[in-house]
Amino acid sequence: MRFLIFLVAAVMTLASCATQPDGPRLGSDGKPLPKLYRIRAADEGRIQYEMLDSVNALRQAAGAAPVQLNAQLNAASATHSRDMSNQNRPWHFGSDGSSPIDRVRRVGYTGMMLGENISETYESELETLSAWMEQPDTRDVILDRRALNMGFAWYQESNGKIWWTLIMGG
Repeated sequence: MRFLIFLVAAVMTLASCATQPDGPRLGSDGKPLPKLYRIRAADEGRIQYEMLDSVNALRQAAGAAPVQLNAQLNAASATHSRDMSNQNRPWHFGSDGSSPIDRVRRVGYTGMMLGENISETYESELETLSAWMEQPDTRDVILDRRALNMGFAWYQESNGKIWWTLIMGG
């Protein structure tokens, strides 16, 4: 009898561990729920260079020269990403009223600020880049033929939301 009870308990335990069916989980609207993209501190360099390589591949396909990562533009991007999170809204103006041009000057960048792309999402950097390329205004920033430098950074909240900023300079 004890063996039978043990066997039933073991089967019930295993049944509760069964995996869910493959495929995306769906929200109440029937659309797939976003998969949380968690960024670790150790991923910073990899993500920035993957984005740089991807941007340069897109630029090459469009006949534009490659750009280089710029530490000053990275700093301006990081500052703005965190500030957007603090304001809880994606927009181009800082909480102090600063414009993208102001932020680029503050970090000591002496070139011309050509454009800034921003995003509030749970998606990866490459999914975000793809979304930017679908819109004419943000695509134009990425493919601007005058660009020589790129800054790219993000801020991820504890809930997983990511605030991305990409700045092109010439």
